[in-house]
Amino acid sequence: MTFPRENMTYRERHCPAENEKLHCLIPAPKGYVTPFAWPKSREYVPYANAPYKSLTVEKAVQNWIQHQGDVFHFPGGGTMFPNGASSYIDELASVIPLADGTIRTALDTGCGVASWGAYLMDRNILTMSFAPRDSHEAQVQFALERGVPAVIGVLGTMKLPYPSRSFDMAHCSRCLIPWKSNDGMYMMEVDRVLRPGGYWILSGPPINWKKYYKTWQRSKQDSEEEQNRIENIAEMLCWNKIYEKEDTVIWQKKVNLNACHNKNGRTSKMCNVQDADDIWYKKMEACITPIPEGAQQLQKFPKRLFAVPPRILEGTPGVTEEVYEEDKKLWKKHVDTYKRVNKLIGKSRYRNIMDMNAGLGSFAAVLDSPGSWVMNVVPTISERNTLGIIYERGLIGIYHDWCEAFSTYPRTYDLIHASGVFSLYQNK
Repeated sequence: MTFPRENMTYRERHCPAENEKLHCLIPAPKGYVTPFAWPKSREYVPYANAPYKSLTVEKAVQNWIQHQGDVFHFPGGGTMFPNGASSYIDELASVIPLADGTIRTALDTGCGVASWGAYLMDRNILTMSFAPRDSHEAQVQFALERGVPAVIGVLGTMKLPYPSRSFDMAHCSRCLIPWKSNDGMYMMEVDRVLRPGGYWILSGPPINWKKYYKTWQRSKQDSEEEQNRIENIAEMLCWNKIYEKEDTVIWQKKVNLNACHNKNGRTSKMCNVQDADDIWYKKMEACITPIPEGAQQLQKFPKRLFAVPPRILEGTPGVTEEVYEEDKKLWKKHVDTYKRVNKLIGKSRYRNIMDMNAGLGSFAAVLDSPGSWVMNVVPTISERNTLGIIYERGLIGIYHDWCEAFSTYPRTYDLIHASGVFSLYQNK
């Protein structure tokens, strides 16, 4: 099957034709071994587990990845931070409060091998990283082999599989997304998933165009026009530019959005949506997703992990404060039982964990540890849409329909938890 290249449609999720579906197990590559334990896995991945060398050549000067005998070494570099993600994050931390729990969930668009997310973990920040399956081969597979949350994905025509107001921070480091295109639709989608008070970081083209436009083989006028257009869209979205230095710009989304959007007739670009979290296979639109009246600010992490999430206080069908408190107790009891049966749970053996039917995220909350992370999946056919609650607890996750393939590579999870999945899908 072929799909149009316009707006990256051909890189998006598509169900295969019946004759293209695989009804078999995927064998491990020759020489496959158990991945290294965290934190060693952040820097070293066995070559046999993902035997793809092209990035070691394409990104050699950018310090993404090096091939050393029977392992890949990840020095922590990136296109815009060849000297390492840590120093780049230090620069961001001079502007964004990364150390006090204000920032817990982050989104990295076009993540490469996810070094930004990998080193944010030192600051107790969980990053949902995504990149398409493209000429860079298995960049998302490398991220997961390193023990970093990532999925295959792209900003194309469909909404991102995350609820509105999910992330405290979003990031694009030379991600090559055409932000000014389609009347600013891609920036509006970032705005949808970014919380009031959240931050958007853009490093790379067209930022610092005066210095680089010739290197980019672009005209001065075109480069300047692109940055001006991005600045105008950001202003329309009520984002304040709070930092610009060399190749990096940081905007902060205002907290008092309604007053801002009502100013100068900006209400004309507001989306007319009944449910801002109804996103599965829904087309993006060039409009601003409204914020519910009276939306509350989150507590800092780790307090938010067990505090009552604002969406429950504001009213979520089928979920009361009492239901939430009982759910926490229930999953504490269940996880304690799991640990008695499997003493490796909670230890370094299981780094990448998936909960196929995450509910309120209490399984992941009980397991929360620097040594592991949980991909909380909320099935699109669930009676209760709880993924927004999960994000408000400082956890990460994704919408998915288990009748379809998950947006990942083979062998990328160490432990998969399934509670109520088969009964949910028994008549599907």
